[in-house]
Amino acid sequence: MRGLTGEGSAGARGSIQAVSTAGAVFAALALFVSGCGAGGTGARDEGPAHADSVAGAAAGPSAAPSKTPDTVNAVKLVKEDPKVSPGVKHELKPCVADEYPVDVSYGNMTGGSADDVVVNVLTCGDAVGVGSYVYREQDGSYKNVFKAEEPPVYAEIDRGDLVVTKQVYDKGDPVSSPSGENVITYRWSAGRFHEEYRTHNDYGKVVGDTASPVPAS
Repeated sequence: MRGLTGEGSAGARGSIQAVSTAGAVFAALALFVSGCGAGGTGARDEGPAHADSVAGAAAGPSAAPSKTPDTVNAVKLVKEDPKVSPGVKHELKPCVADEYPVDVSYGNMTGGSADDVVVNVLTCGDAVGVGSYVYREQDGSYKNVFKAEEPPVYAEIDRGDLVVTKQVYDKGDPVSSPSGENVITYRWSAGRFHEEYRTHNDYGKVVGDTASPVPAS
């Protein structure tokens, strides 16, 4: 661009050179702009994206995620569920004020239009799982599609699968110290959960659990 202004007073020859220089500059600029617009490596690739570029990318086709429920009253869900045993319903009472011992998680395991709801009912004192349930949304309400009521039990969602952990006690084990656990993975198929595989883990015994010998006097 310096050639356009520095040579203006040199006569007709300088004017022709100036016009030729201007044409070359504008041609180069046109090539640069067209290169950026075609997705080449230009200044736009290195700098921050413009708002219209971000909006265009967001508007592209994508897999529609399942709908997460705004609010699910897990306590009401369990208490009104005829599949839940009376013993678990009896345990489901407030621990402090109106705080109930329930863990609730959401995730799509059954391929429905809304996320499934996993509810774990615990005891107030030592938080032992006494019941685990999965609810699937159907026609605007939730239906119980899985339950496990052999305490201690706890259910979780892991990459679209249902994983249930059941602690195992040997004879004489205190409630706070199980000997191991069975971890069972379930997968939804043909309208129900099917066991895929299970693993067993033995817990190591802590040295402090055994009584120390009395030193000789």
